Amino acid sequence: MDQRISCGITALAAEKNNQKSSDPSRVQRLGDFELKKKLGKGGMGEVFLARQISLDRLVALKTLSKDLAKKGDFVARFEREAKSMAKIDHPNVVKIYAVDSFKGIHFAAIEYIDGQSIQKWLDQLGRFSVADAVYVAIVSAEALRHAHSKNMVHRDIKPDNILVTMKGVVKVADFGLAKAMDEEVSMTQSGTGLGTPLYMAPEQARNAKHVDERVDIYALGATLYHLLTGKLPFMGNTALELIIAKEKGTYPTARSHRSEIPERLDLIIDKMMAKDPNHRYKSCDEVLRDLVALGIHGDALSFIDGAEPVGRGGAAIPSAPGGSQGLRKSMAATQLPGASTLGSMTDAAMGSTRIWYVQFDDERGKTVVEKHSTGRLLKMLASGKITAKARAKVSPDGTYYPLAQFPEFAQAVENSLARKSVAIRKEDMQSLYKKVDKAQRMFYIKRKIKDLFRNAISMVGLLILLASMGLLIFLIVQFGKSFPEKMADMIGFGDESGEKEPETEDGVVPSENLPVGAAAPKQ
Repeated sequence: MDQRISCGITALAAEKNNQKSSDPSRVQRLGDFELKKKLGKGGMGEVFLARQISLDRLVALKTLSKDLAKKGDFVARFEREAKSMAKIDHPNVVKIYAVDSFKGIHFAAIEYIDGQSIQKWLDQLGRFSVADAVYVAIVSAEALRHAHSKNMVHRDIKPDNILVTMKGVVKVADFGLAKAMDEEVSMTQSGTGLGTPLYMAPEQARNAKHVDERVDIYALGATLYHLLTGKLPFMGNTALELIIAKEKGTYPTARSHRSEIPERLDLIIDKMMAKDPNHRYKSCDEVLRDLVALGIHGDALSFIDGAEPVGRGGAAIPSAPGGSQGLRKSMAATQLPGASTLGSMTDAAMGSTRIWYVQFDDERGKTVVEKHSTGRLLKMLASGKITAKARAKVSPDGTYYPLAQFPEFAQAVENSLARKSVAIRKEDMQSLYKKVDKAQRMFYIKRKIKDLFRNAISMVGLLILLASMGLLIFLIVQFGKSFPEKMADMIGFGDESGEKEPETEDGVVPSENLPVGAAAPKQ
């Protein structure tokens, strides 16, 4: 008996050891990886800081939870995610080193980032400077462009999934929801968004199975909005309210929260977050082109001491040589037919005192030519007295070119066009509001007419009912006493006690009808 008890205790101990071996929090080593400490817990499992023994480097070890490890489809998804991440090799994307299983524990070894997420920085700072926010957006767009070139969509871009190292290198993380655009994912059912609703594109909320790179552009636009303003573009008490708000597609502009945001940047965000994907940027190349052209991003994050400039710790931001000044000079050299003349101009020659011959349409629509200084022309552009259609030249014998082709006026023309676009958009919105208001008024008018018609019918019915009741009462009062007798006569039932005796023509009652012993009357 003691032997049986001993065997039972041994078996129970072995079972407990097996259970412990399937729990990563109690395991000190998973294959080539030695666990150091627990970093956090996600929807699919836990994340540990570990050391890869063979290469002597720190990694983040992402494990699949014990319950999900029992489901074959989730294991397949976990492995698919790891393979998706492995396809992306970019200095601004968190790398994956290995995917494996050990004693029933499925795990993936991911690059360890010795910093924190953009979300945590946002919580600390409230909002980013315009230069820092645009910098993060540009680096993230560059990383996404690389992923998209591999036919991969992230589907969950948000501040939590953009990390910053201690040296200030920005890295896009958690491509766990990434999906090949040409891959059929059976676990992603229609109507399942898979992502964060706060930053998710409307079409992704409707059907995550059929999305493309434009959902990442939308989410990046929402993230940029949040970094600039410290506020989310859409809010809701529930996910349903949030999705409904996004379907409407209206939100306060970033510039309405923060006036120092350039109008052109505000328009870029609007285009990134267009409700209709067809109105959105088609690729990250287009996003990068417009963001870089602003020339307002820095070379490193200003809130991190000793942050590495772009091009050292991360991928270089595509830009024209010489920063924003180089961009303007490059534009002048490449766009102007007379580039050789303009390209040789020095900055002093382009001062605010230079006199220009300007050709433009006045308020009456008549084409006029006037001479103005650079500073005066900039003020005229800002006030709207002249538009982007104006043309200028630097000498009487020169050739007129559009103002936008001169470096001095390029930014002012862009701002003028941006203001015009905003005005058109406001005008379109006012027209839309007028249509909605008109439709609402017509709705109320129609409803009043229907109510009046319904009330009239009810009134007529009531009058008919009252007339019927009055007639019935009149008949009862008028013929109430004789009415039963008349009805009885009509039916054929008379009162036997009141029945009259038949009489002869001379008024004599027949003798056969007399009572016995009665004498007939004398003639």
